[in-house]
Amino acid sequence: MQFATPLVPARLIRRYKRFLADCRLEDGREVTAHCANPGSMMGLAEPGMKIWLEPNDDPKKKLKFGWRLVDHEDGNFTGVDTSVPNRALREVLQNGTLPALAMYKTVNSEVKYGTNSRIDFLLSGPDLPDAYVEVKSVTLSRQPGLAEFPDSVTARGSKHLEELAKMARKGHRAIMLYLVQRTDCHRFALAVDIDPTYARAFEMAQAQGVEKLIITTHISPERIEIADML
Repeated sequence: MQFATPLVPARLIRRYKRFLADCRLEDGREVTAHCANPGSMMGLAEPGMKIWLEPNDDPKKKLKFGWRLVDHEDGNFTGVDTSVPNRALREVLQNGTLPALAMYKTVNSEVKYGTNSRIDFLLSGPDLPDAYVEVKSVTLSRQPGLAEFPDSVTARGSKHLEELAKMARKGHRAIMLYLVQRTDCHRFALAVDIDPTYARAFEMAQAQGVEKLIITTHISPERIEIADML
């Protein structure tokens, strides 16, 4: 997935009200960017960090920049926009280039199911059980090389696991897909200490047939691409 507009580098001044970030561009201008991430962004929102912003000239948008990446300045990047995983995954699902799900030919998104829920992707194909795929963006890393989810308590995430378990019990494929939006991680674990309720919900869902997929990404200021399975 290529960014629609070339990104520009900046330094983070502060993130506040969850969805706002004051930033300083290289020319010294201070701007406010939209932060499309409702999580805690633990370790990713420290003042002074190098970040990358996507400018826009959309008259309908109040903020003319969107925060897309953290640049760790060691060759590694983290994608902080939680809308990116679904967009990047849609490309590979439609192209059939994600081996674990390449057998599915029809891809629908945001389909209503369960109790007031929408599944990120509903996949179908001839002579195959429908596959319900819920996607989570993984950005937390507290140990070198280890990606963790979640970075804050997520009651919504636990509800999604319960809904997936219901689909698995009905005979469908139910898949929890964690997309690691970091280039410096090669392992994954649940952050049990942050949200033990989510960890228990995951264990229960897995026991009822919910599958787990962990996918890594290639990230640069030009694009974010689906990489390998962990």
